Amino acid sequence: MLSEDKVSHLSHVMLDAVKNSPAVKVNSDEERVLKEIKRVLAAELAHEEGIDRKVRAKLASYSRGIIEGSAEWEVLYRKTFEDEMRKHTKV
Repeated sequence: MLSEDKVSHLSHVMLDAVKNSPAVKVNSDEERVLKEIKRVLAAELAHEEGIDRKVRAKLASYSRGIIEGSAEWEVLYRKTFEDEMRKHTKV
């Protein structure tokens, strides 16, 4: 999980990018926009953390005992994480 300082920094970077984009015009109070960016970031981070826990539990349940941090574990983690993200993506 990212610290509150990092989330705040990212939200300010995102707001600056939006404000500097010629395709977007911010019509709302900047504090309100920052609050919404932070809310969305927190929700996405929580979603990814939930998937991370699920993937780790799934890999830990394998009978062969794949060692976390090994090349095999990394490949399986990445593949399983991507599969879970696809299952839970809101489109």
